[in-house]
Amino acid sequence: MPIRRKRSSPTMEDSRTKKARVASWARKDGRSCDTDSAFSSKRCVAWFHEYTGADEDVLGPEGMEKFCEDIGVEPENIVMLSLAWKLGAKNMGFFTKAEWLKGMTELQCDCQSKLQMQLDYLRSVLDDQIQFKGIYRYAFDFARDKDQRSMDIDTAKAMLALVLGKHWSLFGSFHQFLEQSKYKVINKDQWCNILEFSRTILPDLSNYDEDGAWPVLLDEFVEWYKEHRSMNS
Repeated sequence: MPIRRKRSSPTMEDSRTKKARVASWARKDGRSCDTDSAFSSKRCVAWFHEYTGADEDVLGPEGMEKFCEDIGVEPENIVMLSLAWKLGAKNMGFFTKAEWLKGMTELQCDCQSKLQMQLDYLRSVLDDQIQFKGIYRYAFDFARDKDQRSMDIDTAKAMLALVLGKHWSLFGSFHQFLEQSKYKVINKDQWCNILEFSRTILPDLSNYDEDGAWPVLLDEFVEWYKEHRSMNS
């Protein structure tokens, strides 16, 4: 890497003036702006830096909490997963500046008010079966520890509750099954098959094929569920 030549040191007054201008830009263009105005990558980057240090390229958990507060969305809301997917974020709880700029450019959002106008769109993609499948698969790699190929069971339970909890009638039973099971991790094949199972198997399990190619995890869930149901009937 070439050595950068040292610039002459700015005076304290120059430094204060520069910081004031940056802060003024961020306040004016990050939190609110004319929603009919053309997208500005400069404004988008200034908005990003409202949640980071001026020289930082990663928005972390503390900044993420403030960002969620500003746009009026809880961090645990599934719309944040949809946004992370749209940004192509690699690590849960973090957005890099490159991810932010790429995703926000696609969404044409360079300020808070424009993103708030896109929240309904980000929710709507969750209702599209094809796009939801992509988000569901993305969630596995997004949430797992990057040095592990599988997702730890506690993270898996939390993510499954987020993506399937409101849409799968058997989720409560499946969660209970995982709670008492021997499983410590969920691998990607199991993760993907859970979605397929939730979409294709009836709540009474009447169309479940014991000779089908389901992972052992789901065979064991069906066996546990039937035993559990007969004991409570």
